[in-house]
Amino acid sequence: MSALAEELEGIDLGDTRLNRRARHLMQRLGDKPMPSIPAACGGWAETQAAYRLFDNPKVNAEAVLAPHIERTVERMGAHPRVLCIQDTSELDYTGKPSMQGLGPLNLEVRQGLYLHPTLALTPDRLCLGLLDAHTWTREPGSLGQDKDPGRTLEEKESVRWVDGYQRVNELAERLPDTRLTYVADREADIYDLFVEAPCPETAADWLVRAQHDRVLKDKRTLRQHLAEAPVLTEITFERPAGHGTKARVVQQQIKSVRITLPSPRRPDRKLPDVEVTAILATEPNPPPGEAPVEWLLLSNLPVDTPEQALEKLQWYLCRWQIEVFFRILKSGCRIEKLQLERIERLEPALAFYMIIAWRILFVTMLGRDCPEMPCDVVFDTAEWQAVYIVTERKRPPETPPSLDAMVRMIAGLGGFLNRKRDGFPGPQTLWIGLQRAADFVMAMEAQRRME
Repeated sequence: MSALAEELEGIDLGDTRLNRRARHLMQRLGDKPMPSIPAACGGWAETQAAYRLFDNPKVNAEAVLAPHIERTVERMGAHPRVLCIQDTSELDYTGKPSMQGLGPLNLEVRQGLYLHPTLALTPDRLCLGLLDAHTWTREPGSLGQDKDPGRTLEEKESVRWVDGYQRVNELAERLPDTRLTYVADREADIYDLFVEAPCPETAADWLVRAQHDRVLKDKRTLRQHLAEAPVLTEITFERPAGHGTKARVVQQQIKSVRITLPSPRRPDRKLPDVEVTAILATEPNPPPGEAPVEWLLLSNLPVDTPEQALEKLQWYLCRWQIEVFFRILKSGCRIEKLQLERIERLEPALAFYMIIAWRILFVTMLGRDCPEMPCDVVFDTAEWQAVYIVTERKRPPETPPSLDAMVRMIAGLGGFLNRKRDGFPGPQTLWIGLQRAADFVMAMEAQRRME
């Protein structure tokens, strides 16, 4: 069984034939994530079988993801600290007016749905897998309702952040030897989330980028307190390109204070005050014409030393991996190009592609972290031998090459030049190379059958 299909080992769709079909489809889609489902399936009969699978009421996103999530939890148990990173991305199907069950995005004329997954990562950015994935659509005419002060948190979309933390907190009980930390961006700056960890010894920790400059009990704001704090340490890193910005080197100063946030006034409930750590990373001297890179982070964890401050900042920088995950889904797997007519078909298909996107991210980072690991830990024999024969033009060795060597061979099939200054291959060249590798495996198998 291939590495991808193994992620569905133990899947329970209520029928052994459905289970077998799901594992087979996972491998087909993983071999060719960029083409359409008919192109990936390679024939009308297999395409019909895939659509029948998506149409079956027993086949939903939760059932498809369940075995992968269990394997993710198993992988988490081998690490002392795991970051549980959440974010939301919109999936735009405006150009597919025949698709049923969609809702408005940021404008009524734009139609689609929202995807809110949780990824488990080590602090070294190795993605261990998905922990959950929530999707939802908005009702027509509902834009802006989240800002209505008369609506309770449970009636707003923003409740997904609190629910997400609660699920991570529940998982912490299953992993007593692994400390979990929930990491999220500014949308998760919700007071209700901060009071969800009454017992830090056993609950999941949290690290959230602040959106609000709250007024404290002494009438001064959070940022005013931080302005008076001494510089704890400094950090230099390279910010990757994205969202219209160029990659560049960033030098930041880091400050930290331990403060008490006063409970917000709520007509429906009384919440306690909560003690948090505020960490401010500022760029005092940005390049001319560039906006300074600045983050204000909140956490339940204490930050008293430069090492603790740098650790928390590095954890937050790991959040970039979920942006890469979304990019693989959209640009690599092209999930916004799917032609599936109904959202009931679309959601299980998204679950398949999320597992595929995870594996690409996993292989990329594992090759960086464990370059000397034998490649057969990640790739099955047919995969690595086919790639070796094509790239090296000779018989494969008895001992599998290192993971670093194999990842570079595969990325070379996707356009990676492997020059000294090129560093390690990225996800894009790797996912293109993996598709070509799948073609080579099929060609070798066809040749063997003819001998």
